Amino acid sequence: FRDVVISQGSTRVQAEHARATGLNFANSRWTFDGKVRIDGEQHGALRSDQATVEFRDNRIARATITGKPAEFEQKRNDSDQLARGHADEIVYDVSEGTVRLSEEAWLTDGQNEISGSLLVYNVRAQRWQASAAPGTDERVHITIAPRSAPGAGRSEAAQPPDRKPGKDESASPKPTAQP
Repeated sequence: FRDVVISQGSTRVQAEHARATGLNFANSRWTFDGKVRIDGEQHGALRSDQATVEFRDNRIARATITGKPAEFEQKRNDSDQLARGHADEIVYDVSEGTVRLSEEAWLTDGQNEISGSLLVYNVRAQRWQASAAPGTDERVHITIAPRSAPGAGRSEAAQPPDRKPGKDESASPKPTAQP
């Protein structure tokens, strides 16, 4: 398929190309290539070069995006700031409402930053969790920016660090595909 858009409720997947293991959405896997964008719940969005979207019981269950980098962003409810992150792989679990960033992962809430091998962000609660990769002694790095005093000028949003080369239960509406 070319120039594909698949929508289900507030979740929308679009890409230049798509391949599917089956044309039904009961239990299938779709692979998307080229300018992939997934708009999800709570004003969240994922962008990447490639994504694999799994459908279970006529619902989008999980999306795994990869790229150099794969990117995530969400407008925070409590401010005008964006939570943003990137990693070599991001897994969006729709039922849990989480994005799991792994391999060269970086995330900011618009003020503070965190980086490590594995970061999990809950898009509903807008909270993060970090851990080192199993079997490694890699540390998680957190940068906490001081809050400015009331009436002080606003600080600029955190910018992602340069990446290292070489790693880059209610009823839901049925998904629809547009060629």
